[in-house]
Amino acid sequence: MTEQMRLMAVHAHPDDESSKGAATMAKYVADGAKVLVATCTGGERGSVLNPKMDRPEVLADITNIRRAEMARAREILGVDQAWLGFVDSGLPEGDPLPPLPEGCFGLMDPEEAAKPLVKLIREFRPHVMTTYDENGGYPHPDHIMCHKVSVAAFEAAGDPEKYPELGEPWQPLKLYYNSGWTRARMLALHEGMLSAGLESPYTEWLEKWSDRDDRGDRITTRIECGDFFTVRDDALRAHATQVDPDGFWFRIPLELQQKVWPTEDFELARCLVDSPVPESDLFAGIHEPADAH
Repeated sequence: MTEQMRLMAVHAHPDDESSKGAATMAKYVADGAKVLVATCTGGERGSVLNPKMDRPEVLADITNIRRAEMARAREILGVDQAWLGFVDSGLPEGDPLPPLPEGCFGLMDPEEAAKPLVKLIREFRPHVMTTYDENGGYPHPDHIMCHKVSVAAFEAAGDPEKYPELGEPWQPLKLYYNSGWTRARMLALHEGMLSAGLESPYTEWLEKWSDRDDRGDRITTRIECGDFFTVRDDALRAHATQVDPDGFWFRIPLELQQKVWPTEDFELARCLVDSPVPESDLFAGIHEPADAH
């Protein structure tokens, strides 16, 4: 890189940055880029998903614990991180679904909620942003609102007539959606496990897979980052309330993952430069000096 590239990843909760695009971020940090994670909420209403941490004293101090976990994860990834200050909505469960809690992120007006992100974009001046697709990656109200806010901020940050009180305009050049689990990726890992004589954790998941859940045909960009899967996994384990180190996500041997599917995948959603797809670099097509944007 002839200049320092800047990447901003917008996520709903602490731990999302370590489960979505983490190896890509670590790769770009190693390449000399500056990477900033914007975390929309504090994860205050998140459940404790690691049985080893499901203790009364943890639940009583979950806000501070999740902030400390985030501090450790960002240190492992080598990224900077900023809190946007919104309150976790929780994941509503039941039939019918209960209403979201008053004042939570999921109930915000996206244009109003975009303001702190616009301010952060104008301060950090990223060339590239990543976030979730319109379904949030999965239909958590905070993930869906994260998508809405990210798109609104991407569109507004470069407009001098929008939020003039929030700093000098800056227009990011590309916006990507994280690609989560696709059938092709899951099937490749599943078959890799069976070929190695191991039990696949994906058998039941594949049996229940619905093609309408698959966005594999929307992937435009694959980042080779298998060498950074260890960093990703260490960052995930730092979120000890959310990730069981003996659980589902760590059942595929690292070497098999690196061999069978060594990329993290993205969908190019907005692009203001010439960058034909498919791509292998989030910064493809960005060559001008930073102060030209």
